[in-house]
Amino acid sequence: MNADYLIWFGYVASGIIALSMTMNSIVKFRWINLVGALSFATYGYLINAIPVTFLNGFIALVDIYYLSKIYSKKEHFETLEVRSDNKYLCQFLKFHDKEIQKFFRGFSYKPEMNTISFFVLRNMRVAGIFLAHRENDDTLKVGLDYVLPEYRDFKNGHYIYHRLRGKFIEEGFKKVIIPVYSKKYATYLKKMGFKKIEESLYQKELTAQ
Repeated sequence: MNADYLIWFGYVASGIIALSMTMNSIVKFRWINLVGALSFATYGYLINAIPVTFLNGFIALVDIYYLSKIYSKKEHFETLEVRSDNKYLCQFLKFHDKEIQKFFRGFSYKPEMNTISFFVLRNMRVAGIFLAHRENDDTLKVGLDYVLPEYRDFKNGHYIYHRLRGKFIEEGFKKVIIPVYSKKYATYLKKMGFKKIEESLYQKELTAQ
C-alpha cells in the first residue's frame, strides 16, 4: 500500500478510536471502539509494527467479550407507575429537559393529559420514562418515550412496545402514534415496528399474539 495511504489509514483508525471515547452509550462505545481497534491492528500489521497489532487485537477481543456479555445478559424489566404530580417525575423531566428536547422538540409536561405514566426500570434502576394519553377511543398518543443515554440499546423499546403490548390492548388501545422530530428517533421507531403515516407522525398497530 502507498505510504501516503497508510498514513491516512492510521489517522482514520485513530479518529474512530477517539470517536468511541465520546459515546455516552456503552454499547455504541464498544462497537465503535471495536471497529477502531481492528482498523488500528490492521494498520500496525501493514507498517510491520507488531506491538501495535497485538495491542489493538487484544483491545478488539476485549470489546467482543463485553459485547457478547451485553447481548446475552438477561435483564429484569419493570414499570413503576407514578402520579402526574409525582415530585421525582417533575424533577426528572426538569433535569433531563435539554436532552429530551433533542428527540421531542417543544416537549412541555402537561400532567392533566396523562393516561399512562411510568418509569421503566432495568434491574431496579431508572432507565427511562414513558408518558402517553388517550387520543381517542382506541389510540394511544405518546407524549414522551425517553431513555437515558447509557441504556439506548433498544431493549427499553422492545419492553414497552412488545412485552407491554397486552397491557395496552387490555386498556382498549388498538394503535400507538408518536410525533417525530428526529431522524435518530425515527430510526428507533422503525426498529420497534412503527410505520410513517404522515409527515413527522409514526404509528404502530397493536395486535394480540
